[in-house]
Amino acid sequence: GAGFLFLPQRQANDIEEQFTPTGGPAKADRDFVRRYFPTNDSERFSVPRLPTEGAYAALIAVAAGEDSILNPSALTDLKGLDAAVRARGYKQLCALSGGACASPCPEPLLPLLQGVAVENLTYPITNGTFLGATLGGVRTGAGGRVLSARAVKLVYFLREDGPEAAESRRWLESFLRDIPSELEKFSTIKVTYFTSLSRQQEFEGNTKSVIPLFSITYFLTITFSVVSCLR
Repeated sequence: GAGFLFLPQRQANDIEEQFTPTGGPAKADRDFVRRYFPTNDSERFSVPRLPTEGAYAALIAVAAGEDSILNPSALTDLKGLDAAVRARGYKQLCALSGGACASPCPEPLLPLLQGVAVENLTYPITNGTFLGATLGGVRTGAGGRVLSARAVKLVYFLREDGPEAAESRRWLESFLRDIPSELEKFSTIKVTYFTSLSRQQEFEGNTKSVIPLFSITYFLTITFSVVSCLR
């Protein structure tokens, strides 16, 4: 029984270790990409060059009711949402491109984060920039001009290829712990969120939820076996 004291140190909850074979070709391919296409999150961050999902916090803001996320009231809350993320020290750990934090959304949509409506948006492409992965529930008019949109997706990338990797992980853990209370401040938008740590944390949570049920099942099985033998 005393051996259970060492259980936390011997847990194997890493998703990659549990679901990918040791020495598998996928890992070899990733190492090849890392060797010949190295990343630099502190100077030249580029999403297409990432050999992994990266370290990020993603939020999807949906306008309440049947309103458009492009309405002034929703844009005010969207601006507040962006400010709430940046106020958590994001600037100190953000992935950098050209000396500035990588944008959480395509350039044509950046004014939305300042609470300013953007005119003459066309969907799915505006001035050569694809918006289909960022703008959702879009209603268009003639020539693809955006009339309304239900949702906007924002992705905040953090540095993970240097000494800041551990700090970025702590930032994401703090984000997951505190963001629910921040979201209660917004009345015109509903926000869902996901981070690069979410799947791992859900996997680790299975230990707490599944093992008690397994113990009960094991106990009932033994009890049933004993009772059956007594008949």
